[in-house]
Amino acid sequence: MGVESKISTTKTGTKQVKDYKGIAQTIRNFLFSKTNKEFLVFMFFLALSGIFWLLMALNETLEKEVRIPVRIVNIPDNVVLTSNEADTIVVVLRDKGLVLAGYKFSNRMQTIKLRFREYIKRDGYGMVTVAELQKLITANLPASTSITEIKTELIEFYYSNGKSKRVPVKWTGQVTPELPYFISEVLYYPDSVDVYAQEEKLDSIINIGTMPLNRSDFRDSLVVTANLQNDKDFKTVPDKVTIKFLTDILTEESFDNIPVKAINLPKGKTLRTFPAKVSVHFITGVNRYKEIKPSDFSVVADFNEIAALHPDKCTISLAKAPKGISRTSLSVSKVDYLIEDEAEITEDTTTVASTESEEQ
Repeated sequence: MGVESKISTTKTGTKQVKDYKGIAQTIRNFLFSKTNKEFLVFMFFLALSGIFWLLMALNETLEKEVRIPVRIVNIPDNVVLTSNEADTIVVVLRDKGLVLAGYKFSNRMQTIKLRFREYIKRDGYGMVTVAELQKLITANLPASTSITEIKTELIEFYYSNGKSKRVPVKWTGQVTPELPYFISEVLYYPDSVDVYAQEEKLDSIINIGTMPLNRSDFRDSLVVTANLQNDKDFKTVPDKVTIKFLTDILTEESFDNIPVKAINLPKGKTLRTFPAKVSVHFITGVNRYKEIKPSDFSVVADFNEIAALHPDKCTISLAKAPKGISRTSLSVSKVDYLIEDEAEITEDTTTVASTESEEQ
């Protein structure tokens, strides 16, 4: 049994060797046939001519666009840059092709470092001119390389002397769930951010908006990470927030028997309305409706308006309503009214009581 296994293994190995030799022979015949020899010679001289052409091209004087990183350094601890700390300028260099290739495929072009205090032009603003940039770039270039053009006009930077204030975040854009869902509440994490800017700029900032959001056709709560709007003369910390849009299903509801209350009523006067109670209609979410009570609403009639206009009917309005509802309306907008003196009411009440006593 063992001998047969060894013989079988030997035969398999011999067969594999023959297969390899056959493949090698086929490749040898293909490469060294007369036709293929001519093709290989052609390819050799083509590659050789390409190398000569490349060497000649690299030896010619050329112009090449190069991007050079720029960074502001030595920033004081009490200063916050509101613009970008790092930037990139584009220059056109002239030199031998081989030298220019070195700029492209190596780190020979060093970062230009701008010392903060050397380029301050006024409080909150600094600038580096083209002439200053050219001088700084030339200092890092070999003698054979020349600058033919700087495509960046100048570098500006803005800063704050540590002045900041905290302002709320507000989303912008269009976020629309599919019907019958609607956005019932928006939560921000964090809900406010620190803004750094010059004092006059800080005074004009009330809130910080996000970059426009565009979402549609969703049902469940939506969570997004949004970048905050930015400008060169102010900076936000942090620069992005997480926003959660809570959704609910729309429902139309109403509460009856909401009393009409008089406001701005002079002392000694009483205002009665007919009807004395009205219904309020509104649209809200199913979950939100469970939390709303009739006492969350307030309907009023303004005595000052009646005294000024003497209308046949007085206008009533919704003075208070809970958050999370929309399209509120009253069952009636105008009601009959009666203005009475409190003394008359007291006298009438006394007379009625006296009459009832006599009858008894």
